Amino acid sequence: MKLEFHHINFVAEDVDRLHDFYTRVLGLDDIPMSQFPRTEAEDGRGFDGKIRFATEGSMQMHLAQRDFRVAFANGQVINPVERGHIAFRTDDLAAVLAALDAAGVPYSDYGTAFAKEWHQVFFQDPEGNVIEVHQQVG
Repeated sequence: MKLEFHHINFVAEDVDRLHDFYTRVLGLDDIPMSQFPRTEAEDGRGFDGKIRFATEGSMQMHLAQRDFRVAFANGQVINPVERGHIAFRTDDLAAVLAALDAAGVPYSDYGTAFAKEWHQVFFQDPEGNVIEVHQQVG
C-alpha cells in the first residue's frame, strides 16, 4: 500500500476570489476544468458546486464551493467540502480500506460520485481532519 500526496482541498464561499489569490497573487498555474472530468450530480447526489484548480507543478489545489449538505445528500457521514481536506493517491485502495477496518477507523466511500476517474474514500484523523484517499479507475 503506497500513498503519495496528490492535492489539498480548500473550501470557500467565493471560489473565483480564492483561485485568483493563488494564481494571480501567488503565481500558481491554473489547471483547466477540462483536465478534471466530473461526475454529473443527479437527484441531489454528487457535488455540483463550483470548483477550480491550481498547481505549483507537482501538487494540486482543489478550490471548491463550501456545501454543508454533501454528506447527507450522498448518504455518507464525512463531508469533504465542509472544511476541506488533504488527499493521497494510492495504487491499492483495497489495502487502504483493510488497514482502516483493522484500525477501527470509519470512512465514507463516495466511489466515483465526484470524479469519473477516481474512486474516493474519506475519513478523519484523530484530530478530526478530513483525509481523502483515491485510486484512479478505468
